[in-house]
Amino acid sequence: MRDFEEFLKEQMENPEFREEYEALAPRYAIIRQLIQERIKGNLSQKELAEKIGVTQSNISRLESGSYNPSLAFLQKIAKGLGKELHLELR
Repeated sequence: MRDFEEFLKEQMENPEFREEYEALAPRYAIIRQLIQERIKGNLSQKELAEKIGVTQSNISRLESGSYNPSLAFLQKIAKGLGKELHLELR
């Protein structure tokens, strides 16, 4: 069975795949960071949701990548994690 890195390398040779993958990279990077911070803070999805006044399913959908959050929602989560949200244009 081949591993994910090998599979990804092959897929990245397809220009359409590469373009879509690169377009989604920032979205998944912030999701990964939010999950890491939630875990580092010893918070379950439910605990974070209660802390910021949303449902656990909102947190779950965000973390699974099936929800495209607003800037206000990301700010709310950052605050609930004791962090600040910073955006940058490059």
